[in-house]
Parts: sequence; structure tokens; C-alpha cells
Amino acid sequence: MKFCSSCGANIRIEVPAGDNRPRHVCNSCEEVHYSNPKIIAGCLPVFEDKVLLCKRAIEPRIGYWTLPAGFMENNESTEQAASRETLEEANARVSSLQLYSLTSMTHISHVQMIYLAQLDDLDFFPGEESLEVELFTEANIPWEDIAFQSITNALRCYFEDRQNQQFPLRHFEINTPSKRPLNKASA
Repeated sequence: MKFCSSCGANIRIEVPAGDNRPRHVCNSCEEVHYSNPKIIAGCLPVFEDKVLLCKRAIEPRIGYWTLPAGFMENNESTEQAASRETLEEANARVSSLQLYSLTSMTHISHVQMIYLAQLDDLDFFPGEESLEVELFTEANIPWEDIAFQSITNALRCYFEDRQNQQFPLRHFEINTPSKRPLNKASA
């Protein structure tokens, strides 16, 4: 941030009085501009013994598989965001959403919330951000081609929890970037 969104003046970085972190502060109107983590919401859609995955058509990680998820919009709940992202990326309708996986990604200031959900029907197809959309059994998941560690974590826990039919809220912290190549072309 270089300019104040309130008055357009230049910004300085300092720890405001009563705060404990550096913030963007306007040189003119003194408004403090906070930069907070972004929320990613998505679904782990289930149909019988299969889960629905999307092959990414956009960066980052184009060509890799993921769960349908994306950034939460203003004026929606995390559950609404997860359903919307599933519809946008896989044209899939889901129900019975239950918060399942919460991942703090401190290195990029993101929080990911994945909801376990039932796939309502098999009338799904790729949205604009997906190259392919497919149902996978545990044995057929392309584990080496999963886009993000947070998705691998959620999927592994799901298949483990499915054995007991108990799906507790799972919490993860990822503090370092992935060492995987960014896209399939560079793999």
C-alpha cells in the first residue's frame, strides 16, 4: 500500500499508539489501514465412497487437482462461500455442510476452511477455473498431483475418519511454502 484509500495521501509504516504491530498509516489523515488474513472457503464433496476433485485451470498450481475452494466474498458466510465456490468451479450442488478442516497458512496470511458436504447429484462439469472435474475413490486419488498441502491433509484425514464414520474438526498449521513445482509444465 502506497496511498491512503481515504484521502489519497502517502502512507508510512509504523506501530500506532496502543498497537503492537507495524501498520500502514496515512501521513495526512492519520487513518490506520489494517491488513488481515484472507479467508478461503471450500468443500470436500462426497458421493458414496468417492470425493469430487477439480483440476485447476488457473494459477497457482495450474494442472493440479484440488477441492473446490476460493476466497470468501463480502456479505456471505463461510458456508455460503464454500457452496458458491463448489458451484463455480465444479457446477456441483452440495448439502449437509459441516466444517471439517481449518488450516492456518501463516506464511501467506490465509485461513482455509473446508466443509465436508454431500454431493446432491452427478450433474457436475468443469467451471471456468477447472480443466476437469472428477469423482475419485481413495485408491484412485492422484496424490502426487494434489495442488496444495492443505488439500492433501484434508483428504487424508477424511479417508482415515471415514473408517469410523466420525468426522471431527481438524486443525492444521502450515508455516512454510510448498517445495512442489508451481505448474505441471515445470514438473
